[in-house]
Amino acid sequence: MQRQRSILSFLRRPSSETERSHGGASPNPDPIHRRNPPPVDSVAEKPLRDAFPEIRGTDTPPEKLRRPFFPANNGGGGGARPISSIMQKFARGNRSESSIKGNKEASGSLNFDTRPLGESSECVKTETPLTERSKTFITVSSTDFNGEGPLQFDLDADNLGPETPAMRPRVPRFKRVQEDCLDMNNKQGSPSLCSSKRAKSLHDSLIEKKAQSEASESVSSKFEWLNPSRIRDANGRRADDPFYDKRTLYIPPDALKKMSASQKQYWSEKCKYMDVVLFFKVGKFYELYELDAEIGQKELDWKMTISGVGKCRQVGISEAGIDEAVQKLIARGYKVGRIEQLETSDQAKARGPNSVIQRKLVHVSTPSTLVDGSVGPDAVHLLALKEGNRVSEKGSTEYGFAFLDHASLKFWVGSIFDDDSCAAIGALLMQVSPREVIYERLSKETHMALTKYASAGSVKMQLTPLPSADFLEAAEVRKLIHTKGYFRALSDSWFSALDSLGNHDLVMSALGGLVGHLSRLMLDDALRNGELSPYHIYKSCLRMDGQTLVNLEIFHNNIDGGLSGTLYKHLDHCITASGKRLLRRWICHPLKDIDDINDRLNIVEGFIKNSGLVSIVVQHLRRIPDLERLLGRVKSTVGSSSALLLPLIGDRVLKQRVKTFGSLVKGLRIGIDLLNILQKEDHEILSLSKVVNLQTLSSLCELVHQFEVALDDDFPQYQDHVVKDSDADTLAVLVDLFIGKATEWSKVIDVLNCMDVLQSFASTTISSHCSMSRPIFLCSNSYSMKSNQEDKGPILRMKGLWHPYAIAECENGLVPNDISLGEDSTGQNLSALLLTGPNMGGKSTLMRATCLSVILAQLGCYVPCESCVLSPADIIFTRLGATDRIMSGESTFFVECAETASVLRNATRDSLVLLDELGRGTSTFDGYAIAYAVFRHLVERVCCRLLFATHYHPLTKEFASHPHVSLQHMAYTFMPKNGSSFNGDRELIFLYRLAHGACSESYGLQVAQMAGIPKIIVEAASKSGQNMRLKISDNFKSSEGRSEFSTLHEEWLKTLLGVSGINEACWDEDASDTLLCLWHELKSQYRSVK
Repeated sequence: MQRQRSILSFLRRPSSETERSHGGASPNPDPIHRRNPPPVDSVAEKPLRDAFPEIRGTDTPPEKLRRPFFPANNGGGGGARPISSIMQKFARGNRSESSIKGNKEASGSLNFDTRPLGESSECVKTETPLTERSKTFITVSSTDFNGEGPLQFDLDADNLGPETPAMRPRVPRFKRVQEDCLDMNNKQGSPSLCSSKRAKSLHDSLIEKKAQSEASESVSSKFEWLNPSRIRDANGRRADDPFYDKRTLYIPPDALKKMSASQKQYWSEKCKYMDVVLFFKVGKFYELYELDAEIGQKELDWKMTISGVGKCRQVGISEAGIDEAVQKLIARGYKVGRIEQLETSDQAKARGPNSVIQRKLVHVSTPSTLVDGSVGPDAVHLLALKEGNRVSEKGSTEYGFAFLDHASLKFWVGSIFDDDSCAAIGALLMQVSPREVIYERLSKETHMALTKYASAGSVKMQLTPLPSADFLEAAEVRKLIHTKGYFRALSDSWFSALDSLGNHDLVMSALGGLVGHLSRLMLDDALRNGELSPYHIYKSCLRMDGQTLVNLEIFHNNIDGGLSGTLYKHLDHCITASGKRLLRRWICHPLKDIDDINDRLNIVEGFIKNSGLVSIVVQHLRRIPDLERLLGRVKSTVGSSSALLLPLIGDRVLKQRVKTFGSLVKGLRIGIDLLNILQKEDHEILSLSKVVNLQTLSSLCELVHQFEVALDDDFPQYQDHVVKDSDADTLAVLVDLFIGKATEWSKVIDVLNCMDVLQSFASTTISSHCSMSRPIFLCSNSYSMKSNQEDKGPILRMKGLWHPYAIAECENGLVPNDISLGEDSTGQNLSALLLTGPNMGGKSTLMRATCLSVILAQLGCYVPCESCVLSPADIIFTRLGATDRIMSGESTFFVECAETASVLRNATRDSLVLLDELGRGTSTFDGYAIAYAVFRHLVERVCCRLLFATHYHPLTKEFASHPHVSLQHMAYTFMPKNGSSFNGDRELIFLYRLAHGACSESYGLQVAQMAGIPKIIVEAASKSGQNMRLKISDNFKSSEGRSEFSTLHEEWLKTLLGVSGINEACWDEDASDTLLCLWHELKSQYRSVK
């Protein structure tokens, strides 16, 4: 190294002969060069485009900077002798293979090749970059070296070792030095720089081709069995085979025999985890190879080299940056695993001089099994779905499912029935919101539903198909769970609890798929210590399918999929992360039982009236960590000591476990203190005692105190504990004792979460800038305005209703409206509201506000109105907006009809149905006919609470006199303008107020002009519309009379005619009474409408 430094220093100083030659005019050329001109491919006079970047080695001290060396092929007879002698020294220094190898290991970036440039040469270096600019070749004519042939210098221009994201390209220092010297020589008129342009151009092209050839060789893999055209799975199937398993790789036995021990360690794991990015631990570095190296280069901008295991394509990073790199890859949807060293190099040497360090894949992290890092407060779920056979007589399909929240170590299983609309599948996906869905095989309809809901929200879900062999039969799943000791915290009777979930075999098969997937990810600790529970998407709650949750923007808005403008965001005043997750579960399952709803409302009302108590609750909750996840992480360490045995990272894992356990114990102490305050406080809040009164609270208070004492004795600085040899055993004993009461700790955490959500409801009411009221619930089967009349059905009556977070405002501020569905004070049962009005008049906002208020009421929250009386709804259906599904081949009208079909199949009398502009996706006459038929069916057959917005104004004539239909419209007015030729010249003002009666027009021309359509186009449209009205007005004259004779009257008249047509022989007293009653009913109804 010192010799090289002195030589390079000598090169930087021009010789005395060169200085003298530069001092004169044009020096005489070298006679040798004149007689034997150098070949074109050896000319190195022109500075290369990417030549001489700075060379730095990881083992080279900063003060020993490598000097550049460049061709000093100056003219003059004596100019070549110093260079020639120096090159001979290098040639003599390169006299043995061992010395070459030692030089490479020492410098890692400098190689000498004494073969001509045109010959094939291969230099094995410590690091070999792939890009064209990574190498610089300097070739000097053979005539300068006593006929020994051209000498090629291969300069590695990159840093040794993998480039990390923190590193940036450096300005090549050697290139600057060479260009400066060449510029100086140009100024001095050196003839050596005046050679043929053609020769230089040809020389550059040859070097560029060689660099491109080497780069292409670096990009492609050296292993033929990794070639995309030859790759096979473990069973020998090619990629075009329908049963090809992309998770596995076939490696020929001959190739395995030729591998080194380290290569075998890596590829023996990689061939089973082709879908996982595997980091291989080498000393203090983690490395990626071949296909994984491509991912590291693409996603993390790491420099790829030819090195590592078997001198293959490689990128890597030091162990200090591995956690950040893993988090970045997981955030971009990759599964990431680590092959760790199970021993140190000294331990390996102690086993024998030729021993190889033992390594093992210890853990695989995926986006759906996050525990640490940027997991966020929301639950991260992994869902397994198993589709059964279609039930032909019912026209539906049954599904089994199982999903996991790995951070809290909770499993759920269940089953559902669904039809072609996939409404239940949509509800499951919206409720669970999985980060990843694994499945065996799915029908076209189910796969389309998964694709549709996978893109809903800001976080996309991954769809991962698995082979059929991964979803075992029910008996095999039972055997696997029993053999492996999974879910050992549960009793042996837990299987019988799953019998109530429908198709038991489907549920167990889905659970088997989830268990097998987690076992492959090395998550057996989660399976052994997990908590398994049944899951029902609709049981004992207000039912909302997936499309309803999307239409009402419950969790994600329809603009960017974010939380802004959603019900969840409106209600989220929770303090703890576990409280936020419980809030989401409550929103997915609003209550139907009136007593349960009133219990929640009692606590919320008490919090609103007692602000001091709310302050105490909030102060304690702010000090509580995420107890739910902390408990899950502590449970996952039971019986898990393998990670503590890993060198270098075992202490770090133990330190993290101490911190987790200490945080859990201290957090439970704060939570139990809060529950004691709520029990002893004279708050006079009804129903609070039903929630916070735990029978074991006093004993748990003493137990958590004992754990605090033990924690202070053994781990006084638990947040930054210095690990000792005995800490692992001490912590294991404490954790075993603590987990013995895991059920009781879970109950405490559940109560704290309930308090958090209920105070959030109270905070929502207190922070509201408009009136909020407590809803009053009445049973639909017992409610009647007149005691001597029969039940008239469910009701919904709200006064002063406003949208909770999308308020329509005008000059006078907020515009509240009154909604009344069902029997009113006059005895009329108007269960349907037929809503008309101008475009943008506020129809959809009013309908959404009505629906959201019902959801809030059944959640146990105050509603945005002055007063609210309702009977609980069992299902909410919505048909809002106009969307198509291009990727599924479904038009806008098809989507409308599919959603409407689900309403017609499943709606009941207690349902709340919202239909907005049904039939607009097809022709006017077809759309009107469908709207008419659907509206009439829901009003007269289903008899549910219905809000129906339409622009088909003849519908208002058809149902104007119907005894169960109320006609209303959104009010508007015009600002008068002088000299207007049509109404479009007048400014349309939306009043956002609900008014009685029907609206005569929709005023689409005015809205079109507001949207920016040119005035000349709007005027032409106005004239065309007037002509059209004149032409078809006669066809609608008959409908004018319908306003005095409803469709229900038509049915009665048909009954009268049918009775009157009875033969005289069959005429009896009952027939006469029937005819007389029908006549009087028809007459009284007609007069009441008049």
